[in-house]
Amino acid sequence: MDAALHRSRGDARGIPCCGDGGWPISVPAGGWPGATGGPGGRTLATVTRSIRSSPAPIDVRQLGSIDYLEAWRLQRELADARVAGGPDTLLLLEHPPVYTAGRRTEPHERPVDDASVVDTDRGGKITWHGPGQLVGYPIIGLTEPLDVVNYVRRLEEALIEVCSELGLDTGRIDGRSGVWRPAGGGRPARKVAAIGVRVSRATTLHGFALNCDCDLGAFARIVPCGISDAGVTSLSAELGRRVGVDEVRYLVADAVCAVLDGVLPVRDHDATRVASTL
Repeated sequence: MDAALHRSRGDARGIPCCGDGGWPISVPAGGWPGATGGPGGRTLATVTRSIRSSPAPIDVRQLGSIDYLEAWRLQRELADARVAGGPDTLLLLEHPPVYTAGRRTEPHERPVDDASVVDTDRGGKITWHGPGQLVGYPIIGLTEPLDVVNYVRRLEEALIEVCSELGLDTGRIDGRSGVWRPAGGGRPARKVAAIGVRVSRATTLHGFALNCDCDLGAFARIVPCGISDAGVTSLSAELGRRVGVDEVRYLVADAVCAVLDGVLPVRDHDATRVASTL
């Protein structure tokens, strides 16, 4: 991996919402230097400590349903407060239906029916948010030197852990961020959680979206995250039962806090190996 990507130091950086080829953030074959063995995959020894610059507990806020633009305004306010010495915050919420586009979105990836889209300052391309999808916005002050890829990998790990607790095996796909079900049985790889972040002044904004029991048809109107050769799925679709946001939001809060503090180590969960066990 290019060291410039692995150790990011710019004033503001974005990560694709699904890893559309721009960021090689999967663990390479053979693991990373310093990796050690462990159940469920290789543990990355370099990420078993906190990535946060503050030892104070994260302020977790469960907001229910909130308009996207209102949540974006709140993120910016909390980021300003964090830079001024305020607490780290994790917002967990749902949005009314909305399409949001990252800075790399191409015209042909937008809705086929000209539905309205909110253009954002995060990395990546276009995605959809709506009821039945748990959205998380960690507003976190990161330690120096900044390592944005490390941060994204931790968010993935938290969501992989939550899926595992629910009985669903998931993993990563090389070159594509997010949490995936592997291809198999005549079906393509399917993304169950997307990640798209921005880091400015060493503070994170935007975050992740976990599809619980949402309208998957909304993704058919766009090219989700610029990826046309894979699908989108939900916990309910994969587990064959309804998995609502209320069932997972506290699990997600615990896992995200644990992984950012280094309590939950990051492991190599290759989706192709998940497929081999199915």
